[in-house]
Amino acid sequence: MIIEVKKTALMAMAIGLSVLACSSGDSDPTPEVPIERVETNVSFGDPFILLHEGTYYAYGTSADDGIGVLISQDLLTWEAVPGNRLALHKNDSWGGRWFWAPEVYQVDGKFYMYYSADEHICVATSDSPLGPFRQAVKKPMLEGEKCIDNSLFIDDDGKPYLFFDRFNDGLNIWVAELEDDLMTIRMETLEKCINVSQPWEEVWPRVNEGPYVMQHNGKYYMTYSANSYESPFYGIGYATADQVTGPWTKYEGNPILQKPGDLVGVGHSAMFTDKAGQLRIVFHSHYSETAIHPRYMNISTVNFVEKEGEVVMHIDKGYVTPVLLQ
Repeated sequence: MIIEVKKTALMAMAIGLSVLACSSGDSDPTPEVPIERVETNVSFGDPFILLHEGTYYAYGTSADDGIGVLISQDLLTWEAVPGNRLALHKNDSWGGRWFWAPEVYQVDGKFYMYYSADEHICVATSDSPLGPFRQAVKKPMLEGEKCIDNSLFIDDDGKPYLFFDRFNDGLNIWVAELEDDLMTIRMETLEKCINVSQPWEEVWPRVNEGPYVMQHNGKYYMTYSANSYESPFYGIGYATADQVTGPWTKYEGNPILQKPGDLVGVGHSAMFTDKAGQLRIVFHSHYSETAIHPRYMNISTVNFVEKEGEVVMHIDKGYVTPVLLQ
């Protein structure tokens, strides 16, 4: 499944004034010049979308030297910021490689980016969703331990929690409370959430990763991905809990998204509410059935439906693959 590159010609009117030495002062307009723009799929792994003041911002794993950001008004077409500026540059971060899985949240007027660098979880801040994001103190949130995929959740009582992956028994998902600075982990509150435990997760290798937590009608829902991101059987499942710290119970009908349509390797998702109030999910897929990179960003719709007397999360198997205008 190699996506064709499409071209869209957008016309721009340029009016120039030419004043000739011997002229009477009349000006001649220059002819219309077509500006050709190329559409390609959005090459973001581990994508995350933030809606802020009517504009969508997408962040993802894409650059060797930091975290990229794109902007959109309609979720379908995206553009880079002028100069293709990164939201976070490695010079403003701890670690100099492997910038993965960014998530951005606005809290009390400040924007917090949670991400991984050199297989350690980090957080940086900015006054704008475009960045530049910077670490005030250049160190990981957990020094001395490799962790990835950190995700913020703030409960109804205002208490902040951090979900993330630890490298013990493969990759598994943990939660801990944060201090009010949203940067400091309260280590004494660490609790294990989930690990590989369902047959569909055991294709290759032991991975539960990419947590994202939301609340619906008083119940907590955690989406996660299983199997290696390199596997075509990478997919999305979810677990539920009555308390944010667990215990978490996986949905017996998992996976809820795996190889939809002609996509393979789908996973590392996050959710957001669009301008119309609809809950959406963003996730990446492999480039094709035979090539992993570059991974593409895809968007679908999430609903909660009743099934056999139980309210379950449902991801629409229809999806859109947005394009980047260049």
